Amino acid sequence: MSLNVVDLTSQLIAFESETPHSNRAISEFLENVLVEAGFVVELLSYIDPNGVEKVNVVGKKGRGDSAGGLGLFSHSDTVPGNVGWEPFAPVVKDGKLYGRGSCDMKGPLAATIVAASRFDAAQLEKPLFIAVTSDEENGHIGSYYIVEHSKLLTGGWPEFCVVCEPSELLPVYAHKGGARINVTAYGVSAHTSTDKGESANFKIAPFLAEMTTLAQTFRTEKRFQNNEFSPPTNGFNLVLDDGGVPANVTAGKTVATLGLRAMPNAATEEAVQMVVDRAKAHGLDVDSRTFSHFYADPNGPLAQAACRATGAERAVTVPYGTEAVTYQKYMQSLVLGPGNIAQAHTVGEWIDIAQLEEAVEVYCRLIEELCVG
Repeated sequence: MSLNVVDLTSQLIAFESETPHSNRAISEFLENVLVEAGFVVELLSYIDPNGVEKVNVVGKKGRGDSAGGLGLFSHSDTVPGNVGWEPFAPVVKDGKLYGRGSCDMKGPLAATIVAASRFDAAQLEKPLFIAVTSDEENGHIGSYYIVEHSKLLTGGWPEFCVVCEPSELLPVYAHKGGARINVTAYGVSAHTSTDKGESANFKIAPFLAEMTTLAQTFRTEKRFQNNEFSPPTNGFNLVLDDGGVPANVTAGKTVATLGLRAMPNAATEEAVQMVVDRAKAHGLDVDSRTFSHFYADPNGPLAQAACRATGAERAVTVPYGTEAVTYQKYMQSLVLGPGNIAQAHTVGEWIDIAQLEEAVEVYCRLIEELCVG
């Protein structure tokens, strides 16, 4: 089977698979492509929290139920197309392929399929998996679904997993996670001429003043940092929402959403607890949740194989997140894909065609080493 990575990426871009909508059409297309490439394929569907059907694709090629091998994992959903361009009409210009998802991550996905199509099942001493999830841009719902419900995966996990998010073809052994803390103040809404209102903004203000000081603490004290990452800080941030009340009305409710990027060995739990404790001290409602960071052995066998495949001197870290946080529990994992994350989610999103084509060769070298032997 002969596939062209630019053509396949262009076909994928043309599917309007924005996260809020069903991705059944692109998933069924991918099912057909993978079957033609010699994969056994399963579709796994669920209904998302908004009542929309989502469909994941898992394919396996290789020696029956044998364990080990390699998984190449991607997602088919994209952020919204945005105005100001034609996001779902792929364009090739000046060595770049433009379109929503070209970088994040239909281009990387296409590269995995093209690479996999070059190998016959009989060549593979260990199995090769391709997985394509939904809702990556919505809390990684699809990735959590497949690790629980995919019979192909749970029947014999691949030893190695590469999450093919854009990394400029540099192997990534770690990325940051996150934490969200919602702090709510309640007041009494009234017209200011009555002087009967109670502003939730004034009630939350003393807490906010303390957060200003805490932000400096997080930025300067070494225990909240990890120099493996650039930047080494936790990106502590604050946004406010009082419902957009007009200037002559007191705010009845104000919500402060505070966020930070979790890192290993950077006192993340302590940082979150410091914020929570101050909110409670001011009598404010508070809730929090954390999102795990991803961390793998930078000198492990998968990182070494990825360095050989790419020619990179060493694996690196990145500040953004991926579904590797889901998969690291089940497989030795790494992030590696063409494109730059700065190009993702933008008007005029694009991917460098030369790097896209090189990604095919990189994935072929990984398959050769980890599945063919």
